[in-house]
Amino acid sequence: MRKFFIIIFTYLLTAPVFSQDLLDRIVAIVDDNIILQSELMQYTRQYAMQSGIDLRSNPNQIGELQQQVLRELITSKILLVKAKEDSIEIDAKQVSAALDDQINNMIQQVGSQENLEKEFGFSMRIIRKRFREQIEENALVSSLKQKKLSEIRISRREVNQFYETMRDSLPDVPPSANLSHVLLSVKAGGAAREIALKKIEDIQKELQAGGDFAELARQYSEDPGSKTRGGDLGFTQRGEFVKPYEEAAFSLEIGQVSGIVESQFGFHIIELIDRRGEKVHTRHILIQLPVSTNDEARTIAKLDSIRDDIVSGNVSFTDAAKEYSEDPQSSPTGGNLGWFEIEQISVPRFQQLARELKPGELSKPFKGPTGYHIVRLNERKDARKISPKDDYDTLHMWALNRKQTQIFSAWIEKLRSELFIKIND
Repeated sequence: MRKFFIIIFTYLLTAPVFSQDLLDRIVAIVDDNIILQSELMQYTRQYAMQSGIDLRSNPNQIGELQQQVLRELITSKILLVKAKEDSIEIDAKQVSAALDDQINNMIQQVGSQENLEKEFGFSMRIIRKRFREQIEENALVSSLKQKKLSEIRISRREVNQFYETMRDSLPDVPPSANLSHVLLSVKAGGAAREIALKKIEDIQKELQAGGDFAELARQYSEDPGSKTRGGDLGFTQRGEFVKPYEEAAFSLEIGQVSGIVESQFGFHIIELIDRRGEKVHTRHILIQLPVSTNDEARTIAKLDSIRDDIVSGNVSFTDAAKEYSEDPQSSPTGGNLGWFEIEQISVPRFQQLARELKPGELSKPFKGPTGYHIVRLNERKDARKISPKDDYDTLHMWALNRKQTQIFSAWIEKLRSELFIKIND
């Protein structure tokens, strides 16, 4: 059920929400709420896509899938009725924030507000009104569900009973590793740096002469992820960007454009579009710094030197990572990346090192997705049977989830029996 609610929420925020304006067949009524055939088909297609089901190749699954989706849509409507009946309150600011995020994301996808209005065939005022209604309904359902689940507790005795009952079918704890790293980006040499600096200075002059930021970003920016969106990076919070970019972005006033900011990725010019608490909405123009094989060799040599100092005991790995690493997430904690299931480590070289290094051993410098690394294996744990002694928190979570599912399902069935529900053939 949890997966379905996530998919429904995603769909509410990405699919057109105007099918109610069309003449349509009512497939179900829940109290005074209706479910339309078009809604059912849209959600069924979305659910199939999210689940990796190709309905064109498996047309016989459509009927079965529709019944499953219809049941969950009815459940959602039941919860909506109950939420309104219980006068569940939602945070209007959070609804507005979610609405702003969604509208901004859609504008980024289609390129402009005008394109979005054309896509839906409605003014922005109506688009916002319709999406707000859907977000509010979803927030009511989520709040009620969370309230109900939070009331369910589980005792240690119940956790132990769960373990004894389920122990033969519980999965083993997979092998895991705790890793730390030092990351250095490759920085361009002097000549390349001067060329890139001249490019960004020329763009800065165009901006100062009244050029449109978004248009100049589309024309010149070398950030492939944001170029087509006029440099728009959406809302971000502290810690999501490298330090120079973050410091510049958070120092700006709304509508203000920064000077030239240099980071490990190149030269940026940043515009602050909006601010929401500890989140900022920025766009930027990036001119990358082209690097040569000599630049890469210089980076590897620096990492070799850092590694030699660590191995010889001149500096601890933690202190070296704090001083040199350019990973904004792990550098403050001495480069520690935390625990990972080894099979779930997405970077192949990191996964290989997690398997092959001895505890305390350091890798040689190697190239990764964002620069060059040295990695230390702090600790590795082999696969083993799960046990209450070593894995109580995990067992507690599983047992509680099982109990919550059972109680929540029974509660839904009780609500179902108390409401007028009609399903049309």
